[in-house]
Amino acid sequence: MPVITHIEDLRVLAQKRVPRMFYDYADSGSYTEGTYRANQSDFQAIKLRQRVAVNMDNRSIRTTMAGIPVAMPVAIAPTGLTGMQHADGEILGALAAKKFGIPFTLSTMSICSIEDIAAATQAPFWFQLYWMRDRDFMERLMDRARAANCSALMLTLDLQVLGQRHKDLKNGMTAPPKPTLANILNLMLKPRWCLGMARTRRHGFGNLIGHAKGVSDMSSLGAWTREQFDPKLDWNDVEWIRKRWGGKLILKGIMDVEDARLAADSGAEAMIVSNHGGRQLDGAPSSIAALPAIAEAVGDKIEVWMDGGIRSGQDVLKAWALGARGTLIGRSFLYGLGAMGEAGVTKALDLIAKELDVTMAFCGHTDIRSVDRSILLPGTFPR
Repeated sequence: MPVITHIEDLRVLAQKRVPRMFYDYADSGSYTEGTYRANQSDFQAIKLRQRVAVNMDNRSIRTTMAGIPVAMPVAIAPTGLTGMQHADGEILGALAAKKFGIPFTLSTMSICSIEDIAAATQAPFWFQLYWMRDRDFMERLMDRARAANCSALMLTLDLQVLGQRHKDLKNGMTAPPKPTLANILNLMLKPRWCLGMARTRRHGFGNLIGHAKGVSDMSSLGAWTREQFDPKLDWNDVEWIRKRWGGKLILKGIMDVEDARLAADSGAEAMIVSNHGGRQLDGAPSSIAALPAIAEAVGDKIEVWMDGGIRSGQDVLKAWALGARGTLIGRSFLYGLGAMGEAGVTKALDLIAKELDVTMAFCGHTDIRSVDRSILLPGTFPR
C-alpha cells in the first residue's frame, strides 16, 4: 500500500482501481473542461500570509453548518453514481462522515437508496433533490427523505438541462452503461472493483427504480431520465418545495449575485456557490472566484457555502476567509472512496482536517471562527 499524504495520492489510486467509465464520470467537466480546471487552479493562485511568534496552542476547527455542529466546515457533497466508484459507496461515505462528525448528502441519482442510508447509519443526513417533471414522484421522494430522518433538503438549481460531458459520450456512460468491448476489457482489469460489486445487490439507481412511474429496471431508466429533468424550474417552484418540505432547505448552484439575492429572499437556510464541479456551463468562473462578491452581497442574510475544486485543508481555509461558512467536497471524497472504500473516505477527511488545522496555525489563528480575509496576501485573491 502506498503512503497517502495528500488527496492527489488517493486520486491516483482511485484511477487505478475504478473502471474507466465511472472514474471519468466523476473526474471530468463539460466541453473543454476549462471551468473544471479553473475550480482548482484559482485556489492555487491565492496566497497566504504566514505569521510567527503567535500562541498556536489549543486550536479548534469546529463550527456549525445550518445550525448543525461539525468537526470542520466541510460536508460531503451529493454525487451521482457514488455506488459505482465502490460497492455500496454511499453507505460507506455516510458511515465515514458520521464517525468523523460532518454531514453527508445523498444524491437523487445515487445507487444506494434513501432507505439504505437510513438503515446503515441510523443518523440524520441530508438529501439532494433534482427537480423533475413528475410532481407526484417529487412529493413521494420528499416524503421518503422525511421518513428517513433527513435533516435538510438540498435543491440543485443548475441542472435544468444537462451539460455535455465528452468523456461520458466517448465511454458510453449512459443509463444503463453500454457494454462495449473497450468497457468489458477495462472491467477485466479491475478485479477488486468487480469482486466488490459481486458481493452487493445494489447496482441500480435505488431512489428511482421501483419508485418512479414506469421505471422497473435499469433498461427503462434511461428514457425516463432524459425526459424528466425539468427546464421550467423557477423561483415559484423553489417556494413550493420549501413549503412542501417544511424543514431546512439548502439551495445549490448559485454563481451570480442577482441569483444569490433571490436565494437569500427565498427563506432557505443556506446556499452553495457552485458550478456543478465544472460539469454544466463551461466558461463560467470558478466557484472560488464567484464566492467573494456573493458572500459580501448576501452573507448577512443567508449562510453562504461553496464547492468546487477543494483538494486540501488550505482550500477550505481560503474559502472560509473569502466568506464561505461551509464547504462541500465531491471529488476529494470520491477519490478516497474509489481508492480504499470507507477507509479512503476517512483518510481524505483526516488529510483535509490536518491541513486546515496546521495552515490556520501558520496564519496566526487558533479558532476557525476568527479567520477572515486578513490571512490572504493582498492582490492574490478575487474581489
